Amino acid sequence: MHSYKYFYTASSEVTNFPEFVIVGMVDDIQVGHYDSNIKRVEVKQDWVKKVTEDEAEYWSGSIRELCNQQNFKVRLDTLKRLFNQTGGVHIVQVMEGCEWDDETGDVNGYYQHGYDGEDFIVLDLKTMTWVAAQQQAVVTKQKWDKDKALLEYNKYYLTKICVHWLKKFVNYGRSSLMRTDLPTVSLLQKTPSSRVTCHATGFYPNRAMMFWRKDGEELHEDVDKGEILPNHDGSFQISADLQLPSDDWRKYDCVFHLSGVKEDIVTKLDKREIKTNYVNPIYMIIVIIAVVLLLVTIVCVAGFCLYKKRNAVNDPAVEQQMMLPNQNA
Repeated sequence: MHSYKYFYTASSEVTNFPEFVIVGMVDDIQVGHYDSNIKRVEVKQDWVKKVTEDEAEYWSGSIRELCNQQNFKVRLDTLKRLFNQTGGVHIVQVMEGCEWDDETGDVNGYYQHGYDGEDFIVLDLKTMTWVAAQQQAVVTKQKWDKDKALLEYNKYYLTKICVHWLKKFVNYGRSSLMRTDLPTVSLLQKTPSSRVTCHATGFYPNRAMMFWRKDGEELHEDVDKGEILPNHDGSFQISADLQLPSDDWRKYDCVFHLSGVKEDIVTKLDKREIKTNYVNPIYMIIVIIAVVLLLVTIVCVAGFCLYKKRNAVNDPAVEQQMMLPNQNA
């Protein structure tokens, strides 16, 4: 499954943030960026530059339409009026895009509008109607539902034009988009009584999942799943915590699944394989006592040697011997 998405953000009175931003994503990888401060499209992947060279009409036509900041300014002002708002921080967010299953050929599109962090209105391609997520969106829904020509254009764009460019991007960026890197999976634990963490790092792409199983069945209780996080080298990491089992540990295993890879990485819960930085306090006390005893021994030996040296210097017999002339002279 491949995806092509655009995220638009128009804002007012947000400090140190552009009034208008667009981010383009292919398979959740950023491919382009535009904002009202730089006023130009920045290509984020080398293979996208090849598309711009071979498909110049895309950038000369589609990008101009995408970067129509004025339309979003009008949309933001309209929403302020609908919510009886004037000044202050307000944000309009729009996400549009498409998906294409390269195995089945199925396509899907989505077009969603949000305002101040909440859904506002969403296009339902199956019914070809708009769904109002808030009461204030009802008027907009009624107006947009009547515009059949625009509805048909949206459907054509999301299921035809968008998919057309998605296929081109996948073709040009195949070596990068289709790349798969398997992770290193480890079992971690802070203390002998704390949760056991299954941690995978170094995988790519970020379309992955991790879960714990017991007797082959996925566990939902006593499991805390973490989010996929980026690493500094462009790879990703994920973790899942398991409450310490009270029964046979051999019943449990951790499963890591990476999209596009048939074989999952299964890690059995084994106490011998758990990595930890925990040090038993008793061992610490023993080490401290041993160090103290060693230091005391060193001090005593040094003191004894110094004592012997001083006594030897003050011994009259030694002094007399030191004063005798050398007979061999």
